[in-house]
Amino acid sequence: MGAAGVRRQSLCLRLSLMAAFALLMAGCQPVAVLPDLPFLTPSAEPLPVLEGAVRVVGPSGYCPDTASLRESGGAAVVLLGRCAAESEATPAVLSVAIGAAGSGAAMSGGGSAMAAFLTSDQGRASLSRSGRASDLRIRKALSDDRVFLVLLEDRQAGTYWRGMIPVAGHLVSISAIGPGLEPEAGRKLVQDGARALWRANAPR
Repeated sequence: MGAAGVRRQSLCLRLSLMAAFALLMAGCQPVAVLPDLPFLTPSAEPLPVLEGAVRVVGPSGYCPDTASLRESGGAAVVLLGRCAAESEATPAVLSVAIGAAGSGAAMSGGGSAMAAFLTSDQGRASLSRSGRASDLRIRKALSDDRVFLVLLEDRQAGTYWRGMIPVAGHLVSISAIGPGLEPEAGRKLVQDGARALWRANAPR
């Protein structure tokens, strides 16, 4: 491939990342909740979204809240809470945002392409709760066990981990928040959530 082809391929990848994150983050930015609030009514059953294209489940001890599901423009977002208030699971709310069909291709360029996009002004703006790049700092970006992970320091939302994975052709973003939830505990929740999603959506 010549230099012009490489530039075109790089531009196409960057545009696909921008489009995927525009759809994905539009669904999950409004999420700002605390664990175990009365409106969280977790279900132990997997939650089919986008006409069954993706089945949402949580890591051990966490279940999807069916009432929180929002679908728009082929994308979806759903919250997960502890399956029971008296559970020994760490108090936290997980947010799972699912991009439109085909958005998972945004990860085809690997971790380096994801890191390059997310550290750009457009990428940081897409991740920022306020929508302003200046309000968000990426402290770490790494790939671990097929999950692309970023440690975010958001002026409004605080410091937390977000993970991105492809599931059934969809780009899926997972984050965890909670009062007193240490970043490393949040990272483990995100990684465990990714593994649970892979298991639930494995070809049968």
